Amino acid sequence: MSAVVESIPAPSWLEPIKSGLRRALQAGRLPHALLIHESPGAGGDWLAAWCAQLVLCAHPARAPCGECAQCRRVAQGGHPDLMWARPEEEGKALRIEQVRELSAELALTSHGGGYKVGVLSPADALNRFAANALLKTLEEPPARTLLVLVATQPSRLPPTILSRCQRLRVRSPERGQSLAWLESTRGPGPWARALEVVGEAPARLGSADPAQLAHLGQDVRETLEALCRPGADPVAHAERWAREEWTLRLQLFENWLTERILEGERAGVFMTELRADPYLSGAARVLNIRELFRLTDAVRELRAAQEVPLNRGLALEVLFRRLAEAAAGER
Repeated sequence: MSAVVESIPAPSWLEPIKSGLRRALQAGRLPHALLIHESPGAGGDWLAAWCAQLVLCAHPARAPCGECAQCRRVAQGGHPDLMWARPEEEGKALRIEQVRELSAELALTSHGGGYKVGVLSPADALNRFAANALLKTLEEPPARTLLVLVATQPSRLPPTILSRCQRLRVRSPERGQSLAWLESTRGPGPWARALEVVGEAPARLGSADPAQLAHLGQDVRETLEALCRPGADPVAHAERWAREEWTLRLQLFENWLTERILEGERAGVFMTELRADPYLSGAARVLNIRELFRLTDAVRELRAAQEVPLNRGLALEVLFRRLAEAAAGER
């Protein structure tokens, strides 16, 4: 996904950050390492590619121009002075070999005689050994290099790495900004329904089918609501989820639980219980707020353990049974 800026309008919510980076470059104060702390799907990778264009552009006075050969090569993912390090599979760790390869490339003379740029995304996927290898480059960076780390959970990075990077906070855009950007980049579509599935994370919809996402979101909601009613089959639902869109379904499960917690807080029952209406049938049915928090933590732990070999169906079955028991215990 290195070609994240080609022919795509700039997200409007990134303009203040971009302006600050331009001023820093022109004043000779651009740091050698940036940490883009993004809300999930808020455009961290897009901003990382833009940073590469900023320092590699052939026209420094108006960088990035977006028109020169250097900017175009960055946008197309083929610039020889730009290296991306990503996990080999979704949910896997960034390995020490990848960091060593990136560091070795940054130590070489640039092809264009200017900057060399390395991007690690997601940087919070660095395992312990890879993080230690990266620290060496951060402590003694080669001249005219820029390291860009993109992370949604910087707390997972060692303090020694965090202290050597300038942090850029990219927050989730407003719904109107997200919809305007999606319509300008992808054209008309059920984007509002798609955002209800992924949250305020428009960058996650760059190549997704919004109609399919809306259907998936409805399926997840109906499954979880069914599990809170008598007679549901946790085993069948768990096996189906384990085969289809595992990562996204876990995210939606966490979102569903979070929504219930927030609804309980707004309803004034935060300290004792959470009434599930109108999302669960039965006006007297409630879910215990403490168990909702515990389930949310369990889903997060399962999402964080995706690189660990496990029986996905069994892990989901356990969570589904806990959800069903929590609902049954409060009926």
